[in-house]
Amino acid sequence: MDIIDLPEPLEFEWDEGNKHKNLLKHRISIEECEQIFGRDDFITFTDTKHSYKEPRYVIFGKNKQEKILSIAFTIRGRKIRIISARPAGNRERKLYEEEISLAKV
Repeated sequence: MDIIDLPEPLEFEWDEGNKHKNLLKHRISIEECEQIFGRDDFITFTDTKHSYKEPRYVIFGKNKQEKILSIAFTIRGRKIRIISARPAGNRERKLYEEEISLAKV
């Protein structure tokens, strides 16, 4: 897990061509993506595998419906730009639950 300074206040920037892709492909709305960042129970990682031109990050967290999501994003200036979002896989959910339970101790 990495500590990433998120901009305050939280603002989001959406690419028009990418804006509805997550809803069509994974049934995850823009609002659900943004909900993750407003909670305290998330974990973040630097995505070194896909960080070619700018730093990329991954966040695992729950939306208001308690669904664990995996979201790739970057920070541009003072805004968070969502790259992709999908339901977390089995390993990601397990990692999330382990990290959150350790943080509560």
